[in-house]
This record gives sequence, structure tokens and C-alpha cells, in this order.
Amino acid sequence: MSSYVLAFKPAIDLYGQHDPSAALFEDGRLVYGIEEERLTRQKHAVDTFPERAIRACLDHRDLALSDVDRVLLPYDPSLQSKLLPHYVRDAVRVDGPVRTLASVENLVKTQVKSRYFPTREIESRLAALGDSVPPIETRAHHACHAASAFHPSGFEDALVLTVDAKGEYDSTVVWQGDSGGLERVRTYEHPNSLGLFFAVVTEYLGYRMFNGEGKVMGLAPYGSANPDIESTLRSLIDPGVDYDVTELTRRWGTGHGVRRLEAAFGRDRVETPEAFSQWEKDLAYTAQKLLEETVLDIVEEYAGTVGSSNLALAGGVALNCKLNKRLRESETVDDIFIQPVAHDAGLALGAGWLDQPPADVPRLDTVYYGPEYDTDAIRDRLDTNKIPYHEPEDTERVVAERLADGDLVGWFDGRLELGPRALGNRSILADPRTTESRDRVNQFVKHREEWRPFAPSILEAAADDYLVDGEPAPFMISAFDVDPDRREEIEAVLHPADDTTRPQTVNERQNPRYHRLISEFADITGVPVLLNTSFNDHAEPIVTTPTEAVKDFFGMGLDVLVLEDLVVEKSAAKTARQAAPVGSV
Repeated sequence: MSSYVLAFKPAIDLYGQHDPSAALFEDGRLVYGIEEERLTRQKHAVDTFPERAIRACLDHRDLALSDVDRVLLPYDPSLQSKLLPHYVRDAVRVDGPVRTLASVENLVKTQVKSRYFPTREIESRLAALGDSVPPIETRAHHACHAASAFHPSGFEDALVLTVDAKGEYDSTVVWQGDSGGLERVRTYEHPNSLGLFFAVVTEYLGYRMFNGEGKVMGLAPYGSANPDIESTLRSLIDPGVDYDVTELTRRWGTGHGVRRLEAAFGRDRVETPEAFSQWEKDLAYTAQKLLEETVLDIVEEYAGTVGSSNLALAGGVALNCKLNKRLRESETVDDIFIQPVAHDAGLALGAGWLDQPPADVPRLDTVYYGPEYDTDAIRDRLDTNKIPYHEPEDTERVVAERLADGDLVGWFDGRLELGPRALGNRSILADPRTTESRDRVNQFVKHREEWRPFAPSILEAAADDYLVDGEPAPFMISAFDVDPDRREEIEAVLHPADDTTRPQTVNERQNPRYHRLISEFADITGVPVLLNTSFNDHAEPIVTTPTEAVKDFFGMGLDVLVLEDLVVEKSAAKTARQAAPVGSV
């Protein structure tokens, strides 16, 4: 009889605020995982218990909650007591006597709950899902991040770095990973947080914490060195291996830090991020530079300490592909593994792997762990709603021809991806050869800022032909320079400011159908690359169901929709769509 472990990351109570998820392990092997946002349709599913994700995990193996042997939570609330002295000092320093007393009273209540009743709220929520709640165990937040990076890396040993806004009390942790597991080497405690530092800059530039950091990273190459901005930022923070950013981060959230930036620069925060001034681009450039400088210094300092040239990364800051490029290119690093679900949604994976010997965890080379949908069920729903479709004998060839002719394609196939990147199963695809493709997708499909770049999917066998120091990169999580002789072939997937790209390499074993599609496009055009962006409209999660794909297809400037083996053409379906609404699949 199989044993089952359910690991999930809540976003309520003592367990954080964003990106809840759930994962199911069968006999120690990951068999299913999904983020709650994909089911609630609310980006990041803030302040949400992952009930839908939990149910999806159980349904995948037709389980009742009582069939689960253990529940693992990737937070240990008892560790929050380490922050009590900081919070008391901060309240006394900043607040008046009345507010200080109220703050300390709330802190004491939280500490009592964290220490003596850490899982009570979780038990109550689970009890509503079944008549028997399995034993619940907690694991430290950053330890789960570290296990999510090291255990599936394939490394025998590694320097492991976890960087985010805050765990229970820690914000950056250096680990040594080997066959025996993980050992802490150094802890940078909250509020000395690189994730919170970058979030402050993100909010100052008009975006939102935990949502806009990637936009600031994408804006940075449009900026340039600005000595005044850099000297001002350096007067507020100390970068490097012994970094200190607490002048901006000492209060949780970003309000305090934003006010400090406003005072230091003599400029109000950006209220509506539309057209950025050169000064604002230079600020993004400088913040990115100081982040890279700091993390690189930590890596180069501690690689010798742990005695390994392998590097494994996780935590929300590890989603920064420009930073990852800088680390990958360091002479200190021979090999690097960046956990593709590096943000808090990936904690459920780490919780499930943490207690296993690292050698027992298979190397992670795909993230196709979500739901999939049967072609017959999709066909029945399209028929019911009188939406015309056809079933080509060679779907990949037909779609490749349409892409080569300039059409924009919604591609829905196989199991939903985990993580923030669409990797060929819930993707919007376009011809990568002209900037017109990029501009059309930005304006008419994604409805987002025109300056934002797109990424490519490229045949793994061709990576070395197009990328400088090309190598397998299946998760679209690190940037690469592009061979100057190849740039004109893939203009739509270059960052316009620095000609870098953030590739997904594709081989036949990882995703045979997507590999065939790119191969057919290469046969037609000579270019083994597609523009690939996530199948979602602006500010919504990646589509999960065929119904959501159909809805977005008709709400976007897409020309063709592929649903498994079925192809819907907008010109043929428009009249039928107006006559009958789409039901759920």
C-alpha cells in the first residue's frame, strides 16, 4: 500500500501572506502540485488557505484526507520568537507609549499562539475537508527553500543560498548541502532582508511588493550608471557579504523604506508606472546592480567555506534572472541549479523533500505536475457551445505553419506547469524573428507595458548556436547573452536594451509534443526558436482549464487556439461564440 504525504503552504495566520500551494508525495515521490492562484484566479492568492489546491492533490489519486499519512507545513511558527526583541526595540524607537504598549501586547499574543497552538487554525481548516485530520508537522521556512533547491539539483555537494523577504526570523541563509542533508552556515536575520530591500524599490517605482519585482529587473537594463543615485543608495545601505539594508527595511512592509527613499532623493514615489523617466530607469539599474553585487559577494565568500563550486538557489529573490546570470558566470561557480518554483509556492516541494536523503530525490527537469484535460471532454464542450474546431492529422505542422505566417497562438496541452513560467503547456506562442511579433503580443494579447521583453523556447540541441556559453536551461529562470551573429533571427525575444534573453531549452524527453512543434517551425523557417509567454491576460494567473483558455482566446488578440488535439480559429468561431456562452470543462 502506498504512503502519502500532503505538503502545503498556507497564506493565513502564522504562515505568510502570499503564494499558497499544495503538493502530493506518493512513497516519497512528487506526483502532483498546484498553486492556489491557478484555481481561485486571484494573482498570488493573498491571504488564502489553499483549500482548492489541497482538494486537487487528493483528487489526483482519488484520496480522502484520512488516506494521507502526514501533513507538512513549510513554516515553524515557534521560530518567530527570535524576532521578539527586534519588534519590541522597533516599537519603542518609532511608536509612542500607547502604540508601543498595544504593539507589544499583540506581539505577546502572537508569540503565545506560535509557541503553544501553532497548527490550531490549520487543523480547523482541514477538519472542514474530511472527518479525520492526519498528523501535522511543521518545518522551518528557509530549510524548505533550501531542500527545494539542493535535493532535486543532482549535486552531491553544493553551496546553497536561500534569499527572500522573510522566513520566520531569517531573510538570507547560507547552507552547506551534502549527502547528509543541509547545515546552516550563516543566517542574515530579518529585517536585514534583500528581498524587502528590492520590494521597497519596487514600491517606490509604482509597482507592488511580491508582484512587481520582475518588472523592476526588466526595467533595469534601460538605465545606466548614475553616480548621484548610487551614492545616495549606498548612504542608506551597505552592500556586500556583510550587507546591511535595515535603514530601509526595519519595519515590515515597504512604507517606511519608501518614505526614506522619498526623503533621501527628494522625489515622491511613482504613483502610476506608465512612462518612466531616465532617472527612474537609472534607479532600477542601480538597485539591480547592488543586489547582484551583494549576492555575488556572499557566493564567492562562502563557496570556499563549504568546499564546493556547485551552487543551488531558492527563495523569491532567486527568480531574478539577471542576478542568476551574474552568478552563473562567476569563476567561483562551476554548476548552478535554480529551483524553478523558487518563490513561496515552492515551499511545499521542499517540505516534502526535506526529510529524505538528497540522493533519493530525482533530479528536477520538468515542472509539469498540475492537472491535464481529456480531448474528448474538450470536444464535447466545444460542441455544446457550438464553437467550430478542426482536428488536423499533424497538429504540430499546421500550427508551425500558422506561426511562420505571423499568427499568434494559444497553446494548451498536457499537464499544467508549477511556477511562474509557462514552459510549453499553457503558453502563448509567436514568431520570434521580428519585433513586430513582440509588439503585437504586448499590445493586443498581454495588454502590458510596451518596453517589457519576452522569452524564447529553443531546441536544446541549438542552444549553443544561439546563446553565449549555451547550456540546458529548461526553466526560463536565467538570462544569457545571445550570439551577435544570431540576434537578427530572434529579435522578438531579445531584451531591447541589452540583447540578452531568458531561454527555455526543450528536449524531446521533457516535452515531446512541444519539441515537435518547435522542430516543425525550424523546418519551415530555419529558426529552432519560438516566442513563448504565459497563457494569461495582464494581472491574471496562467490559465488552468480549457474554459479559461477559450475565454482568454476570445478576449485577446490571438488568432489560433490549440486545445490538446483540437484547433479553434477565431475567424470561424466568432459568430458561434456570440450566440452561446462557453460553459465549464
